[in-house]
Amino acid sequence: MKTIGRDFGDTARKVYAVASGALGNGKTVIVNSDGTVTEAGGPAQAVTNAATFSGSNQIDSTSQASVFDSNSNRIVLIYRDNSNSFYGTAIVGTVSNSSISFGTAVVIESAQLNYFDADFDSNSNKVVIGYSSGSGNQGKGIVGTVDPSDNSISFGSATNTSNGISVQQSVTFDSSTNKLAFIYRASNNRLTGRTATVSGTSISFGNEASFDDDNSTDISAAFDSNRNRVVVAYGDQGNSGRGAARVITTDSTPNASSEVQFGSANADETATVFDSNSNKIVIAYQDTANSEFGTAVVGTVAANNTISFGTPVVFESATAQNIDICFNPDLNQVLIIYADEGNSNAGTAVVGTVSETSISFTSPFVWYTGSGKGRVSYDTNINKAVISYQDGSGNLGKYRIYTFGAPNLTSENYIGITPSAYPDGAGAEIQTKGAVNEEQSGLTAGQSYFVQTDGTLGTTAGDPSVFAGTAVSATKIIVKG
Repeated sequence: MKTIGRDFGDTARKVYAVASGALGNGKTVIVNSDGTVTEAGGPAQAVTNAATFSGSNQIDSTSQASVFDSNSNRIVLIYRDNSNSFYGTAIVGTVSNSSISFGTAVVIESAQLNYFDADFDSNSNKVVIGYSSGSGNQGKGIVGTVDPSDNSISFGSATNTSNGISVQQSVTFDSSTNKLAFIYRASNNRLTGRTATVSGTSISFGNEASFDDDNSTDISAAFDSNRNRVVVAYGDQGNSGRGAARVITTDSTPNASSEVQFGSANADETATVFDSNSNKIVIAYQDTANSEFGTAVVGTVAANNTISFGTPVVFESATAQNIDICFNPDLNQVLIIYADEGNSNAGTAVVGTVSETSISFTSPFVWYTGSGKGRVSYDTNINKAVISYQDGSGNLGKYRIYTFGAPNLTSENYIGITPSAYPDGAGAEIQTKGAVNEEQSGLTAGQSYFVQTDGTLGTTAGDPSVFAGTAVSATKIIVKG
């Protein structure tokens, strides 16, 4: 770029400050009240210390589920009690700011249970649990009624969901039809589904439908309340394990759209949620074709019952296991939890924000230094997430409460962009007004850019409106130009 007149250098176009949190290369930066600097868009998250919900009993690390009952404003944790013949068990809790008060644990069925999933039926105000029972993995569904007076739960009689083996069940409530979609891998390994209706403490099922001729694994689903459809994600083992999705209608016999692949890679450990702010589906998964990195993709359901996907985004550059996901409708953020194999399976999480057909993430943070394999649900009563997990040291059922932080960007605290990366606590150089940052990509020369609430650059103003600068090439931007 040609400079007219005298150039006194860039000594007045940078500041030096201590990094509060790691700073990435080419990242927008804010100044904190104590004079330190932080990446823009990062939430001030907080996680409580661990507490036990299973007494002295051990739970299984993979056979878990959790669901929020919005009628009683109670959290229901579901697990396999390894200290009691592996019986399926449920316990009800009231969440406060820093702890949960629990009632007495209740056995769901006096048998070894596996593959739990659950959802809340807001029409009947019941908790509905799907699971597999016994060594034969007979698929079943059962209705639970929460009593908030003593945090207890009682169950009706279980009903078979299939005529035989039913594993990896996903249970999703469709509020437009007041039915639940039970989607599972049947005895022939095919992706199969039935719709269910709750009446009192009983559950009845419609006809079984097979959606896919191939072996399907790692099944998860979510209800799109914008299109009134259920979206199921899975690994299509008949197509080299490629991540795939279908749109489901909850008729008496459920119908499924044609299969659509997301990305071009294999998908394990899928977890699916609906973002009601952007009206998008978010699928988190382990990308086995990319070193098993934790990855997420945004899906859009169309009026004709098709789904399309944006470009997958990596949120963890290491093997991510036991992935689960929830959505915060108060701050319009997605929380993904997982065990980070690159860090001794430490319980780890990221916060994501959807923008159009993509999603951006905060830096991963550790919520448990041991082996953290758990499940997460969002409590809309107190606006917090509950993470339940198996404590890797004693196999006890533990929980932590996660408080989402609002984005840290204001209309006044943005100061510039980093020319390189800096670790937490290091002295960092920040390029300020008039400096040219050369660490960008994909910009359009002559285009004005604004700092978004997640810290990224966008061509439209966010809320608050913060002008970042003007691009002079695909990789360069004049800071606050």
